[in-house]
Amino acid sequence: MASEYKIKKAAVIGAGVMGRGIAALLAGVGIPVYLLDIVPPNLTDEERKDTKARNRFALGAIDGLLKSVKSRMPLLYSEKDVHLMTPGNMEDNLEWLGDADWIIEVVVENPKIKQQVFETVEKYRKPGSIVTSNTSGIPITTMIEGRGEEFRQHFMVTHFFNPPRYMKLLEMVAGEDTDPDMVAFMKDFGENILGKGVVFGKDTPNFVGNRIGVFGMMATIWAMQEEGLEIDEVDYITGRPMSRPRTAVFGTSDLVGLDTVVHVVDNLYDMVWGDEQREMFRVPEFVQKMVEKGLLGNKSGAGFYKRTKDEKGKRVKLVIDPKTLEYRPVKEYSYYSVDAARSQRDPGERIKTLVSGDDKASEFAWRVIRDTLIYSANRLFEIADDIVNIDNAMKWGFNWDLGPFETWDAIGVRESVERMEADGVEIPPMVYDLLEKGYGKFYITVEGKKYYFDFADMEYKPIPVNPKTIFIKALKDDGKIIEENNSASLIDLGDGIGLVEFHTKMNSTDDQIIEMLNRAVGMLEEDKLEGLVVGSQSRNFSAGANIYMILTAAQQKQFDMLDRVVKAFQDVNMRMKYAPKPVVVAPYDLTLGGGAEIAMHCSKAQAHIETYMGLVEVGVGLIPGGGGNKEVYLRSYGEIPIPTDPLKVPQHALQAAAHALDLIGMAKVSVGAKQAKDWGLLRPTDNITMNRDRLIYDAKQTVLAMLQEGFTPRHPLREIPVAGREGITTLTLGVHTMRDGGYISDYDESIARKLIFVLSGGDVLPGTKVSEQHLLDLEREAFLSLCGEEKTQARLDHMLRTNKPLRN
Repeated sequence: MASEYKIKKAAVIGAGVMGRGIAALLAGVGIPVYLLDIVPPNLTDEERKDTKARNRFALGAIDGLLKSVKSRMPLLYSEKDVHLMTPGNMEDNLEWLGDADWIIEVVVENPKIKQQVFETVEKYRKPGSIVTSNTSGIPITTMIEGRGEEFRQHFMVTHFFNPPRYMKLLEMVAGEDTDPDMVAFMKDFGENILGKGVVFGKDTPNFVGNRIGVFGMMATIWAMQEEGLEIDEVDYITGRPMSRPRTAVFGTSDLVGLDTVVHVVDNLYDMVWGDEQREMFRVPEFVQKMVEKGLLGNKSGAGFYKRTKDEKGKRVKLVIDPKTLEYRPVKEYSYYSVDAARSQRDPGERIKTLVSGDDKASEFAWRVIRDTLIYSANRLFEIADDIVNIDNAMKWGFNWDLGPFETWDAIGVRESVERMEADGVEIPPMVYDLLEKGYGKFYITVEGKKYYFDFADMEYKPIPVNPKTIFIKALKDDGKIIEENNSASLIDLGDGIGLVEFHTKMNSTDDQIIEMLNRAVGMLEEDKLEGLVVGSQSRNFSAGANIYMILTAAQQKQFDMLDRVVKAFQDVNMRMKYAPKPVVVAPYDLTLGGGAEIAMHCSKAQAHIETYMGLVEVGVGLIPGGGGNKEVYLRSYGEIPIPTDPLKVPQHALQAAAHALDLIGMAKVSVGAKQAKDWGLLRPTDNITMNRDRLIYDAKQTVLAMLQEGFTPRHPLREIPVAGREGITTLTLGVHTMRDGGYISDYDESIARKLIFVLSGGDVLPGTKVSEQHLLDLEREAFLSLCGEEKTQARLDHMLRTNKPLRN
């Protein structure tokens, strides 16, 4: 049944960091949005008459969004999104609220100010419009005190995490009078339109994510002080070895800002009077002093860490000493338990290995995890109705690989309880209830379906899942694997559609992935499958080719073997491109090098909005070898208006080669699927999915739609105009100028010359028409010649050891 609610236009009140981020998110999914803020105080008489001056805060926010596009983490999906944002103020433009279907308040965390805002909103909003607050913990009853019944029925909390574009968590808290149908609509809208993971919390201080996450942070800091560890030592233990973000506790605090952290902690201390761990929310004296000194983290240039240059001009990372507030160089630490944990790929095994050791790091990790698990269990029913919402909040809001209860399962519930008892800590009664019923886990999997233990009814219940979600692991557990090798699986998605899933480290492409792709396309050709999806559900789609394999072969001068592998990779990509039935790729996150080449050769892409795509081979002294140069050139050629005058074709080809050279030669990586479309790495007709959980489902639906519409296979191109010698001469001159200017090294220039030769179609006359195979042969020859260079091998070796490109 269709909902009576709709959101075709929105209004965001408050143009600060969160407000502008939410506005950018809405514009990014195609929703026009009004961005309103107060009229700046202390305007001159002349400025009071000037609309731009009166809208200064909102205009400044939009300008900040545009500037962020050039940063490493742009808040906009595309610069074009700002055209859907209208700046205004809360005096001149209040009537705009009557046009909005959703009004979001994002002003300062002050109850009186929020009450004033909602009093104004009630006067101007249209009946039935949705009103929400982005508060991080002010009670709903306080915010809407004095508001009418109809307003209260359409009010709730929608708490985004910062930055809204990147953070998956969206906490929703309904009031006593909130319409349940509206809550259901907002959940669907949040998941399917905004791409968020929705967690339902209760109207308690800091809701779910911050309540648990801030406790974990403070428990770590207090434990550090009591046990005499160093700040960088703690981060060494509590990052990836604990299946948490690499920034760990103190690095994350620097990202968020110490002033923000202190505000949240102080708020909790003031409001959680009945919390058995309330004293944990006292801000340590050294942190207070850091804030007083303006050491706020990344925003101020120094916090727990700071980066500077030594006397030789080399960049060094420093860490603060909490006793003296002086900075010292970061140390290198080594604990057996941490090293052993790092070697584990499975997040649960990683944590279990870490806390099972017998060194100082293991004991510290155990204490922090133990206290966090107990605290989380004690908060059940207070902050959320079930363990699933708590676990999801920590995974989506704090980027933990496992939530608290999933972590408990990983280390063993019964075993860990025995250890906690030996430590003399109090175990939550609910955990004993679980064990006394003979159950040893919070979660179980039965016939591929995952269940959680519902402590309200004391029984296992299926985890609610979006019906538009396909879980690859569940399919594999259910026996849907058609074929499998060490690097990839071919899985039955149903309805005649197959899925090729990669499962190498970083999903790097290798000969066995090529083999599985060939087998899958063969089944299309043999009518054993009707369509194919290429996708996975690991951290990245594919970070590129197997560098170790390339380096080893090059060092051993096994160039015939390398030639066969590269030719096989080119061939399977061409097989996918010209398959008789649709092949839809589902890229996401890192889609680099060989991963991007696979994506560009499929019939269509169903890309996640956060797809970071690029051909980055020059960073390791190579050029793309699997057809990437060819595909970028072809797409660049087609995007430029093709001239009707044959004499202008060479110039058109030169423009296309120059665009391809810029993308490949500069190793550009898109900061999202929209930018990949703008650059031509994705086609204008490719689709974008907002919620990554839906990606495989959406890709399958795209295959089915292509079949329904009547899929027409393509045929290899044999008359591709190229720039030839004119392109080589012109583009080489530009590269040589960059070398003379000191922008690139001699070897960079050498790589660029080979790339230019390929993109120009070789030593042929301008305007010569060549085949795709001709371009592939040039590409493979250049790739292999670079593999034989010592400097390329040095770059490959450096990348393997450091995960960073080497310039030489």
